[in-house]
Amino acid sequence: MTTKIFLVRHAEAEGNLFRVAHGQYDSTVTPQGYRQLACLRERFREERIDAVYGSDLTRTRTTASALYVPRNLPFRPLPLLREIRLGAWEQMSWGDIQRMDPQMYIDFNKRPDLWRVRGAETFSQVRERMLSAVRQMAAECPGQTVAAASHGAALRTLLGALEGMSLEQTGATGHGDNTAVSLLEVDGDRVRVVFRDDAGHVPAQLSTFRRQSWHKGDAATEPGLWFRTLREDDAGRTVEALAGETPAGQVSMSLERSALRVTDYRILPAQRGRHYGVQLLGQAVQFARRQNRETLVLACPPELAAYFAKYGFAPAAAGGLVLDIRRVVREIPALE
Repeated sequence: MTTKIFLVRHAEAEGNLFRVAHGQYDSTVTPQGYRQLACLRERFREERIDAVYGSDLTRTRTTASALYVPRNLPFRPLPLLREIRLGAWEQMSWGDIQRMDPQMYIDFNKRPDLWRVRGAETFSQVRERMLSAVRQMAAECPGQTVAAASHGAALRTLLGALEGMSLEQTGATGHGDNTAVSLLEVDGDRVRVVFRDDAGHVPAQLSTFRRQSWHKGDAATEPGLWFRTLREDDAGRTVEALAGETPAGQVSMSLERSALRVTDYRILPAQRGRHYGVQLLGQAVQFARRQNRETLVLACPPELAAYFAKYGFAPAAAGGLVLDIRRVVREIPALE
């Protein structure tokens, strides 16, 4: 009796957009990610699905909603499907990581068998729990069709193992774009990878990978910015962004009763056009969460309103713009 399992990488989330390491940190799906989910929902419109599982993190629960909500199915949280636990790397920018430990930065993608970080799982541990997740889903849904939302590094590790690769060999394989789909067929102890990492349902203008280069070839690093705290106190925080050793910009934040206000947000002229601005936004979002704020507010000239709207900011009743950063599963928009 064959069980089909569709494995789905989560939609674009804050870590992907902000270039921050999010393993088991509970980030949310971006506005671009929600547009990807509309395409995912359409891809599976005619597909029979009997059960929907997913990691219990918000970005995977949100992704799974594209499949369980239209079918009136319950969501089955399965922590075994979580992303790798990154330990000391959690919530660090990739630029900070590359500067702090360049060899481990490379090993994370290229030599997962050698990667070791304080407080983190090993890729071997991830492989074993992901294999356990496949066995559990197949045992609970024999002969049925299952969908399961999980994460990039965890899925890459699992698929490599199912294709008979060592962890070292897995480090030479590609990565799945956000909402990429793979299909397994499970028959007893035999598991076959029918296809993997298919993101054909995502048009080029919505692809996360089309805007990034870290996943392309041995020479590609794209670590992004690293950040130096200039001030942090009860009133707020100011951080400087650097590309290598070159200043790139700055963001300042002040704490208000129920929000975090961005008071200064700038990229230096020589560094513009490199998608660095959104990484400053990521620093503000993460600081707001650490301070238990649910919204980010800012004032900006009218010509910049469209820029911030791309990242989810909306007009505030009191003027300016506001970004809701609560960890909730929102309704997926209609496919445009």
